Amino acid sequence: MSIPTSAHSITTAPSREAFSSRRKTALIIGSGIGGLSLGIRLQSLGFDTTILERMDAPGGRAYQRRVNGYVFDMGPTVITVPHFIEELFALERDRAHLSEPDFPNENSAEPPSHDHTARYVKLVPISPFYRIYFDDGTFFDYDGDPVHTREQIETLAPEDLSGYEQFQRDARAIFERGFLELGYTHFGDMPTMLKVVPDLMKLDAVRSLFSFVQKYFKNPKMQQVFSFETLLIGGNPLSVPAIYAMIHFVEKTWGIHYAVGGTGALVRGMVKKFEELGGTLRCEAGVGEILTAKEGRKTVARGVKLEGSGEELHSDIVVSNGDWANTYLKRLDSKARKINSDTRVKLAPQSMSLLVIYFGFRDDPARPLSLRHHNIILGPRYEELLREIFGQKVLGKDFSQYLHVPTLTDPDLAPAGHHAAYTLVPVPNNASGIDWATQGPRLVDKVLEMLDERGYIPNLMGRLTHLDYVTPDYFEQTLDSYQGNAFGLEPLLVQSAFFRPHNRSEDVTHLYLVGASAQPGAGTPSVMMSAKMTARLIADDFGIHPSIAD
Repeated sequence: MSIPTSAHSITTAPSREAFSSRRKTALIIGSGIGGLSLGIRLQSLGFDTTILERMDAPGGRAYQRRVNGYVFDMGPTVITVPHFIEELFALERDRAHLSEPDFPNENSAEPPSHDHTARYVKLVPISPFYRIYFDDGTFFDYDGDPVHTREQIETLAPEDLSGYEQFQRDARAIFERGFLELGYTHFGDMPTMLKVVPDLMKLDAVRSLFSFVQKYFKNPKMQQVFSFETLLIGGNPLSVPAIYAMIHFVEKTWGIHYAVGGTGALVRGMVKKFEELGGTLRCEAGVGEILTAKEGRKTVARGVKLEGSGEELHSDIVVSNGDWANTYLKRLDSKARKINSDTRVKLAPQSMSLLVIYFGFRDDPARPLSLRHHNIILGPRYEELLREIFGQKVLGKDFSQYLHVPTLTDPDLAPAGHHAAYTLVPVPNNASGIDWATQGPRLVDKVLEMLDERGYIPNLMGRLTHLDYVTPDYFEQTLDSYQGNAFGLEPLLVQSAFFRPHNRSEDVTHLYLVGASAQPGAGTPSVMMSAKMTARLIADDFGIHPSIAD
């Protein structure tokens, strides 16, 4: 089945009237991938844009750390939908593309062009997408090859072959409606939301993802294979809506890619593009307050005050790429907030958090690793563990993890003869009250010993040359995430679409949001989509009208 493409492209340029007197100015709080994506788009819309970053280097959750010859991506490592990146790198100053994207045809013999991307970063495909290890030692190589997928199902769960075919059909329908058709829809009002509810009900996309998967797969292993992905965007498979089944087709259609040099190389490429377009990045410039003024009955964003120095910067618009909860709770007076009130913000469930271990170890040519670039290592319990993390907010007796070994693809991330790796363990956020100063080191030891003793990395403890880790305290204190969440708001049905924070503030005129906390949600492609949504809203508010170009 072909993916529809547009018959023409729409090019948007600032209207002469809107920018006749002077160029408008924008301040973006945070230099995560969402903030950088929007910064590039605002420069292409004709704004003079400054991105303010509280850390010493850009990236936010995608910060990259270099130590002892090792290079560690601190956060996201999975890159999907590479044509979103290509579109950003193709933008020109004062010339912005805000139309629906021309999605590459999945059946086309010609691969989509990455010509502009190649000027800034090198992307390479990864296969399998993930190697998924089960607790009994068997594994499933999750990739986009339907023949290989069927062969593995026939080996591990032959009773689920027919169910897989039905799942493919129904997940594709959700992907086509939920991603291709509605992916760039900003649900800013209830009527927009109500228009799509019948379709989502018809597709059975509002029940929980795990319940949806259970309709097609009886074997617990297959239920885990086709539901685990939402954990990589902070969602509990037991409670996220089944519309997230589209992730399977997003990955299957365009694959999973790796930025050579790590995700930090993608961040550096985006900074280069932003600065080429005339944008300014300021690091070690944390924002303590969003400045506002009253204009009649409206409260209008007028700039920011920096932490520490108290320096005030003024602008026509302010955008927060930071955490939604702390944007409102910490940086805006409660008197200016009626919709995003203290009560609403504090009651909104936050996503889970993470313990992430960054480690380097010597290679052992006599025992080459059987791991792949991306590995999911599932513990003995699945549903019970998820309930403990998301519901009870306790540390369980066991754990699951995502183990990333990028040096299998890119040896330059470690000294010669060594590997750089990180392993990510889902844990409760800081609403749990867990003392991570005590529990963090204990869990680190358990995880590393498990990788050693179970043979994933034989003699790991004897081969270790570097070890560091972060807990939910890092997300709360360094990344300024409310309750130490790792992915913004939890992607529940009641926190999706219209019910997720709006990219245009309802409380403060000319204040906008972008990134994981805003619509459509977390994940690298989603925050790039969020940037385009927010850019459209800003263009509309400032009378920047689209023109049709051949």
